[in-house]
Amino acid sequence: MLNHKNMNIPESGLKRVVIIGAGFGGLQLAKKLRRDKFQVVLINKNNYHTFQPLLYQVATSGLEPDSIAHSVRTIIKKTENFYFRLAQVHRLDSKLRKVHSNIGDLSYDYLIIATGSQTNFFGNSSIERYALPMKSILEALDLRSLILQNFETALLTNDLKERERLMTFVIAGGGPTGVELAGALSELKNFILPRDYPDLDISRMNIHLIQATPCLLDGMSRASADAALDYLKKFGVNVWLNCPVKDYNGQIIYMGNGEEIESANLIWAAGVRGALIDGFEVSSIDRGRLLVDPFNRVKDYDEVFAIGDIAAMKNDKRFPNAHPMTAQPAIQQGVTLAKNLNCLAEGKKMKPFRYIDRGSMATVGRNKAVCDLPWFQFKGFFAWLIWMFIHLVNLVGFRNRMVALTNWIIQYFQYNKSVRLIIRPYHRVQPEKKEKVGLMEN
Repeated sequence: MLNHKNMNIPESGLKRVVIIGAGFGGLQLAKKLRRDKFQVVLINKNNYHTFQPLLYQVATSGLEPDSIAHSVRTIIKKTENFYFRLAQVHRLDSKLRKVHSNIGDLSYDYLIIATGSQTNFFGNSSIERYALPMKSILEALDLRSLILQNFETALLTNDLKERERLMTFVIAGGGPTGVELAGALSELKNFILPRDYPDLDISRMNIHLIQATPCLLDGMSRASADAALDYLKKFGVNVWLNCPVKDYNGQIIYMGNGEEIESANLIWAAGVRGALIDGFEVSSIDRGRLLVDPFNRVKDYDEVFAIGDIAAMKNDKRFPNAHPMTAQPAIQQGVTLAKNLNCLAEGKKMKPFRYIDRGSMATVGRNKAVCDLPWFQFKGFFAWLIWMFIHLVNLVGFRNRMVALTNWIIQYFQYNKSVRLIIRPYHRVQPEKKEKVGLMEN
């Protein structure tokens, strides 16, 4: 293990702000802090920022991973008093004002936790072992490889039951990620795979979307949820509502209503939790997120702040259980906290954060999307165009925008997802030879 003192960050007369995480919030904060007032150190486990809303397109061969990733060092172009370190932070020592990582320790004057979220398996070790999450580029590439590998394997088996198991895809979680992934898989089934695999009966491919609550797209309007459900059914997706996944043994999915689905593919999009680091008192944590005040200061920690998915701010009456774990709260909190820290450096008072809800949207497939704006809701082709525009604008880097736009135009006119490549074969955990696994207790 490397052990460079202070990660080779030079000492200066400026207060040091250490930011852990280069997601939407962390990047906004790093870009807007005043470099004449602070020495800024950004630490991230990858050297790139991931545009997570489009991970599902990487998983379903719509985009290459470099279309939704961008180097942190090229995003932060003003390098004066700014340092980036590729590291994994393990623990906080608030008494010494230090963070401990795999490349050494670093002291701070202000610490910002912007570590985002990670997949929540709700304590079910069997689902965690066999299901496929999709929270990172590596996981999206694993899913892409598995999808294509399963069709190659299906060609080689004469066991019809095994073939159907390989060609059955079950998505747990009916939020935007699950809905968009189900729609993308249905487009593969209806337009792409029959040409790629003419000697396979692709009509036997089954897509299931399982939602634990009575409606899809929790948090969006009932009209948008109903429209998304209607679109998915027309695309041939089997939607199960009010039906949680109870367990999975790698071959059979056991559902809350007693039904079972035989499938080699359970994609887990059913929940996330904060990506915590060690060192925080239990009193500062609520359901996997750090409790923060209206200034994003972590409870009981004066010099430590948290923004984005990891932060639970409960003073907003519109969101009594904290803001949604999406990009907009993270971006807005990053901008506001930068302004507040800049104010502190000038001896001014900080201003409390106020979230501006700019709406939410989800695409279901070609020409089909739903959009909730603060003043009205709409669906269909126009919503789909708005969805494309918003995602293009928010992609980091001109090249990424042009690559994504070019891919979408080609796919629109030719129904051709050209990146159906098994670059890195995925070796899944093999299911144990059991007929059944013990169901998780309620």
